[in-house]
Amino acid sequence: MRKIRTYQEVSHTTESELLEQVIEQQERLADRLSQVKRLIAIASGKGGVGKSAITANLAVGLAKKGFKVGATDADLNGPSLGRMLNVSGAKLRDSADGVEPAMSPDGVSVMSMELLQNEADAPLKWREPSLGGFIWQSSLETGVLREFLGDVVWGDLDALLIDVPPGTDKIKRLLELLPSLDLMLLVTTPSETTRFVVAKSIRLAQEAMIENIGLVENMESHVCPSCGHASRLFGTGQDLEEDSEETLSLWGRIPFDPRLGASTDQGKSLIRREPDSATALALEDLLERVSKYIKGGQG
Repeated sequence: MRKIRTYQEVSHTTESELLEQVIEQQERLADRLSQVKRLIAIASGKGGVGKSAITANLAVGLAKKGFKVGATDADLNGPSLGRMLNVSGAKLRDSADGVEPAMSPDGVSVMSMELLQNEADAPLKWREPSLGGFIWQSSLETGVLREFLGDVVWGDLDALLIDVPPGTDKIKRLLELLPSLDLMLLVTTPSETTRFVVAKSIRLAQEAMIENIGLVENMESHVCPSCGHASRLFGTGQDLEEDSEETLSLWGRIPFDPRLGASTDQGKSLIRREPDSATALALEDLLERVSKYIKGGQG
């Protein structure tokens, strides 16, 4: 029986030079990201919780505070961050040092699969063998994500925000690519189903020894714009930060506001559009905590 060896077990030059390519790519990625002060992942494990909207608003808010900010959309099959940051249709430029990211009107460097597709409604298709394409897809997607991080000219950034797609496997894939991760914000909603999924992501992050993990509870209530009364949108239950094996910090509770979705759909920040709304004020509090973390390393 032929023994299949892992990369770690191969210590000599291989005929295909596959190992050498993997090592060279990882070294290039680490070198590129060494210019980034803080790597911040916004994840969940669950879809539909508002990760992209929060990422977009954080990116714009940080840029307005004077930080040099980049944002990459790790959701290759359903990219939305480019549209939310108002760079749809932007043309990428290939330089001697790599691909130049698109620059948003608010000063955020952006990379998204959307910018590589000619048609807005075109589904992502891979060039793969006609038989067993699913076997290759994970490797191809990981390769593209590595290129987004390691082959894009991010330059000297205060923070690079990574919008992670749904699925704990996507979180694991990202962690295996990165030399380190400074902060992971896990977005949840108060629903029991979402809590069940996000709890898995919390455990995954803890087992990966990520030092800084913060929870962001989105759509936790609806605040009446007329009277200011807050109504819970989901049933009440034990908080996720109390469920986890280690004490987790709650970085923000963001009320539901339909204007958040409307503003990000138009490539605008709710903080700038409706600065006095309860949701904008909650986002501002989260932004302030992230800003302090970028400056001093503690949230």
